[in-house]
Order: sequence, then C-alpha cells, then structure tokens
Amino acid sequence: MKLVFIFAALIQMTQDNKNWSYAYFGGGCFWCIEAVFQDLKGVEEVVSGYSGGDSKTANYKEVSSGKTKHAEICQIKYNPSIINFETLLKIFFVAHDPTTLNRQGNDVGPHYRSIIFYQNEEERKESEKYINQLEIENIYKNIKTEITAFEKFYIAENYHQNYFFTNPNQPYCSFVINPKVQKLRKNLNKYYK
Repeated sequence: MKLVFIFAALIQMTQDNKNWSYAYFGGGCFWCIEAVFQDLKGVEEVVSGYSGGDSKTANYKEVSSGKTKHAEICQIKYNPSIINFETLLKIFFVAHDPTTLNRQGNDVGPHYRSIIFYQNEEERKESEKYINQLEIENIYKNIKTEITAFEKFYIAENYHQNYFFTNPNQPYCSFVINPKVQKLRKNLNKYYK
C-alpha cells in the first residue's frame, strides 16, 4: 500500500511540474523585480539571482563589482494557463525604465541592465515584437533592453530572497520598491491576487 501511495505522489508531482514555465527578467535591482511579480495570479515563485555573465559562479560581491558581467535578475515560475508570457512582459516593462542603459534610478552598473533571457525562439520573437510595439506606440523610445539566450541561473544569497516582504520598512523598500508595487497594482490590478 505504501508503494502505491509513493507511486501516486510521484505521478502527481510529474503532472504538476508540466504546468510550470519559467521566465528570466532583469531590470535594475532584483528586489524590485521580485516584488512586482510575487503577487501576480498564476505566479508560483520568484527567485532572485544572477545570469548573463562570463564567470561560472556568481555571488553578490563579485557581480556588483562588475567582474563577472552577470546581471541581477529574477526567475519567475508561472502557470501559463493562468498568466502568459506576454502579460509577464507587460508587467516587466511597466516595472522599470527600459530606456536607461545599465541604470535604474540610483542603481548604476551593468549588473542593473534591462535584460530578457529567452529559452526558445517563441520567447525571443515575442520579446522582440513586444519591444517593437512599445516603440511604435510611443510608450518608450530607444529601448535598451537586451534580449539574449538563457544559459544558467545562479540563485542569490538567502538574505536577498523575498526581500521586500521581509524588510518593508527598510528605506530602499519604502522609497523605491513600494511606489513601483503600488503603481502596478493601481494600473494593472486585474493581474494581481
């Protein structure tokens, strides 16, 4: 009987895993990206980390020094039957300024660059199409967002995870992240829990 239960649990886990997709976005400090995606309907988990560099390892000290060429990004685990990749792009482009090269507000350096890591041709084409549409509609001009193939994701240190929700009174959270979260909830409320 125990073996049947274990087998049924493994089948359920396999079926559950088939429902999830992942998106990888960077747009300034990963605390900001993490906070705006965490409460979206259909988003299961957001993990802060690093990607896009030359080094085979990544940690905050090395990445922020610029030596590794990684960007601060977030891995967004989502259910595509509830929220699609295009909606994630919409949230991403409202959450940051894609027209500033290697900068978001006072966060300056290539590790704060605007970047989309695509995992397949469909995501690449959808990202390019979305950026073109933003420029055609004059929502943004001269978008600097990189679109590059995803290779590897390095999870950031534990103290970076869930940062906004565990440190809401920290000045950066109060003055930088909270206004972004409030703006998104006001303008795109239908996507939030």
